[in-house]
Amino acid sequence: VAMETVSLEHQIQSVQRHIAFLKKEQMELLHDLHLEILRLQKHCSELTHDLEMKELEAHQQDVLDRELEEKCRAMEAQLQEKEKDNLELRKELQHKETLVAALRSSLRSKERRFLEELKRRSHRVTILDTELQKQTEAAAYLS
Repeated sequence: VAMETVSLEHQIQSVQRHIAFLKKEQMELLHDLHLEILRLQKHCSELTHDLEMKELEAHQQDVLDRELEEKCRAMEAQLQEKEKDNLELRKELQHKETLVAALRSSLRSKERRFLEELKRRSHRVTILDTELQKQTEAAAYLS
């Protein structure tokens, strides 16, 4: 019986050592798990922060995109207005060019008539001068 008791005590001590070892291993594992949970929580917080920043950037980019679209629409409206004004100015310029051409034509016609009249009067002056010269010679001869 004494041997059995010693054997039982050895088994109890062995079981107690195993229990102590398992407790120690369990405590280390629990400590490591807590550290891993903290690391994962930190990583999750970082990812959440990154996601929030990306969402904020995306929202800001959306705002910028909308502002740019509005500016584009305003610029396109201005461009259309300027094109309309430009078309009106071209029509007005074409009309004025037509008027200038008509005035030039009229001026050339008047200039031609004036030159013809000038030539006719010059010819008449030459004829009258010749007659005057003849009459002067005749009056000089008669006197």
